[in-house]
Amino acid sequence: MDTSFQKTTGSDEWYTPREIIDALGTFDLDPCAPERPLWPTARTMWDKQFDGLDHEWGGVRVWLNPPYSQPALTRFARRMAENGNGIMLTFARVDTALFQDLLLLEADAVLFLRHRIRFYRPDGTRGDSAGSGSCLLAFGRENAYALRTCGLEGVYVPLDGAGKTVKETLF
Repeated sequence: MDTSFQKTTGSDEWYTPREIIDALGTFDLDPCAPERPLWPTARTMWDKQFDGLDHEWGGVRVWLNPPYSQPALTRFARRMAENGNGIMLTFARVDTALFQDLLLLEADAVLFLRHRIRFYRPDGTRGDSAGSGSCLLAFGRENAYALRTCGLEGVYVPLDGAGKTVKETLF
């Protein structure tokens, strides 16, 4: 399985800032956890040695910061949509087929984060701003509520599961 992250400054792995994880509540599973995590992201953490795509997620609440390389990104995104319970972090590249043909159609809400994330390197140092804006996608109504109430700065957009905002479904 290709689990390398998108290279922006010569490193393959970038870790989610703890304040994002903490704002979203407790997760049951992280199928893409770092091999040497700086902090816990979920009660159960599978790194690339365990290969989260080869194991059942069981519908539990999942935290997903997937590898940003293809085809791993799409494979993990599909699995998250199938699982239907969790929050996924990804670049807010709304022009991509993945975003338009899968994520917006399957997610219950999206939170477009106001500022670019400064991810952490494996040695614990913080990197510069990411090369693109990021968003959090909620799968399941409880996770949509978690996004809406988490306090992270950004624009929250509820979806109806068919890629439409709730406002659009009213008209």
